[in-house]
Amino acid sequence: MSLKKLPQMLIDADWAGAERLLAPHAAAADASPSLIYNYGKVLFELGRFEASVATLIRVVEAVPDHQNGWFELGRAALQIEDYGLSYDGFATAFSLDSSDADARRNFARVALRVGRWEVAREAWEVFEGDPEADIALYRISAETGAHDTASRRARLLSAHPQRAQVIQALVRVSKGSIPLDLRPPS
Repeated sequence: MSLKKLPQMLIDADWAGAERLLAPHAAAADASPSLIYNYGKVLFELGRFEASVATLIRVVEAVPDHQNGWFELGRAALQIEDYGLSYDGFATAFSLDSSDADARRNFARVALRVGRWEVAREAWEVFEGDPEADIALYRISAETGAHDTASRRARLLSAHPQRAQVIQALVRVSKGSIPLDLRPPS
């Protein structure tokens, strides 16, 4: 079966058609990593996340410096809540291309989620001033007892555009004590 129709199927988001077309080729022992990668992405789009993870693992085992393969493996692993594998996927994708802001941001998110505070801080610091990063950096400061926790909290309370996320972050790190007066200190 010819793969000539594949590019148009991908453009049209015909995931079921692309899966039928790619499956026999991807199963071949001599399948190219590029073809296997595309099959893994199609499986992801179909919501078949465990199969996507297994397929993307084949890609990164065959080509350990396949930056996109590692990134997509991180995404697929998140969907099955395998945070360790997701962390490894995004960490490797970011290490292979430190200019990839998406890889850095996703790596930072998973590092925060798994409590790798110092790694998360380092990943988020380049985004300081970004609303998501500012909340993450506050959470990291609060969790680690950093000296800048109070000033970060005050900045969040005074000027952050996403009030609901700020309150959620305050509750997450409250350790049983939520301030009743959420206004910044005068």
